[in-house]
Amino acid sequence: MSALNPFMQSALMPLARNRAERSVAGAGRLARLAVDALVDEAMLTPKPGLVDMRGSGAHTDLTWLLMCRSACALQPWFAAMALAGASIDDPLRLRRRIGAIGRDAESAMMAATGGVNTHRGAIWALGLLVTAAARIGASDVADIASEAGLLARIDDPDAPLVTGNKGERACREHGVGGARAQARAGFPTVLEAALPTLVASRMRGDAEAHARVNALLAVMATLDDTCLLARGGRAALDAAQSGARRVLDLGGSGTTPGRAALTVLEADLRTRHVSPGGAADLLAACLLLDRITHP
Repeated sequence: MSALNPFMQSALMPLARNRAERSVAGAGRLARLAVDALVDEAMLTPKPGLVDMRGSGAHTDLTWLLMCRSACALQPWFAAMALAGASIDDPLRLRRRIGAIGRDAESAMMAATGGVNTHRGAIWALGLLVTAAARIGASDVADIASEAGLLARIDDPDAPLVTGNKGERACREHGVGGARAQARAGFPTVLEAALPTLVASRMRGDAEAHARVNALLAVMATLDDTCLLARGGRAALDAAQSGARRVLDLGGSGTTPGRAALTVLEADLRTRHVSPGGAADLLAACLLLDRITHP
């Protein structure tokens, strides 16, 4: 093919510039949606064992204000991942790029929180989802989750083989897949538990806060949460799962019996000093996908 003449080059330049501007704008929008999802998760109340507007749950180093500060600090990094998804065609190169951005995002998180891990798991989950959404330019949650799964299954050659974090140790000690397995499978707990529960709760007339708490409980009821396993072992995981199922079986957090069961579950997790942090990350992923689908 012959080279473009100067006239054609000058005609195509605005088109390329417009595409680039749309990519930047789209990446910024996805980043804002990701931050909004994290802020809404942090402020959602009540959440058993987790930070909410009432207090720190089972934590001693977290507050909802710190969680919100951390979320806001991550916005430029989510935007960078989304922009990479929109502009890098090669999957291997893209996976390597978003891995590097994710590690920079962790450093930014630690700087914003004074060294407290607030959102390591969320950076992984929501980072993959904004990258996937930007890459395929779609708003169908199943397509976005599937694309995120494809990216997650690509090994990042620059990632450390062993991180030493608690979730990684819990996976090894208890034989579960953790956040990595959820992502590689295309976030099945989000698609099959959290989102359907969120939608069903809204359709039956639950207030939005109750619908979101019910979505969290649906995740807790099925997820092998490595945060629970790391801090309380299998007994804590079993207690959280059975307690969450009981709240849902009694009609969810919007009913009087459900609220009573939720209070019992909260007291149990507080006594055990455990927190379902993995479920919180997947709730944020659920809220992000919900926002992408219903802007």
